[in-house]
Amino acid sequence: MKHVILFCSLCLITFFSTAQTASINNFLVKENLIKNNKLAIIAADSLNVPNENINGTYTFSVSGFTQILKFNDGIAVLPLPVDKSTFVYIKHQNDSGTHSKLIYVYKKENDLNPYTINSLWLFIIPIALIVIAFAFRKLIIFVVIAFLVFVYFNHSAGLNLSTFFESIFDGLKNLV
Repeated sequence: MKHVILFCSLCLITFFSTAQTASINNFLVKENLIKNNKLAIIAADSLNVPNENINGTYTFSVSGFTQILKFNDGIAVLPLPVDKSTFVYIKHQNDSGTHSKLIYVYKKENDLNPYTINSLWLFIIPIALIVIAFAFRKLIIFVVIAFLVFVYFNHSAGLNLSTFFESIFDGLKNLV
């Protein structure tokens, strides 16, 4: 009887210790299926195919706040609901590196539409505005107004300066 209990214990320990050996190197962000204004994070492979083998708790940083998310069959739900359209910066760090995404969540009535934004656009748009301002001196007022609108939109939608630069640096690191 002791051998059976010992064998079952070893099997359970092995099962639970291997449940978190799978790492999350890519993830998708979708609206939660029950439409409760919450976002779901779906573990995926490099081709954005959902990975249902991910189970357990994983630590994510969501717009600067540490969240411990419980994954069941590759899906975890963020605990806080989204009240209005906003930027959400989601980052996960594991042994293979830092994996992050900048998401713009567009809220229309009771629907959430998350759009992944390439971080390089946050770098390219201001640089392009500066190049236009230097190339065409007559357009400098237009460029200044466009830049101020860009900054205001980012700030009003929840993208603060530290998150802005962090997402740009993560995007540039992933290029190298």
